[in-house]
Order: sequence, then C-alpha cells, then structure tokens
Amino acid sequence: METVVALLMFINFEIKEHRIQPNMATCLRGKREAERTFSDTVQYKCIKTQAELEINNDGSKSIKKIILK
Repeated sequence: METVVALLMFINFEIKEHRIQPNMATCLRGKREAERTFSDTVQYKCIKTQAELEINNDGSKSIKKIILK
C-alpha cells in the first residue's frame, strides 16, 4: 500500500474511474479540465489516500483498491 493522490470520477455517487496523479496541483488541473467537457451528472474529486497498487505490463502503476479512512 502507498499514499497516492487520485482523481476520482463519480457517476450517480459511485466511483467509476480513478487515476493516480503525480501531485495535488496536477490533479486539480485535470479536475477543472474534465468538468468543462463532461455533463453535470458526472462529478470529480481529488483525494490523498492509501491505495493498493498494481504494476502494469509497461511498468506504470495503477490503483487496484482505494482504502478510505
């Protein structure tokens, strides 16, 4: 487990997608850009949280499970 900054996408109050971000500033920038292009039913949130990660075939990391406290 690691502490990560994640950009979460919610549809009908359910997390549909999550992406690791390098820092909170980058996450907030991505959130603003996404909110301009998607509908009002989609919500975004940046959080700093513990997460279980997995290594992809290309060596990048992705979130397997978010641990909310």
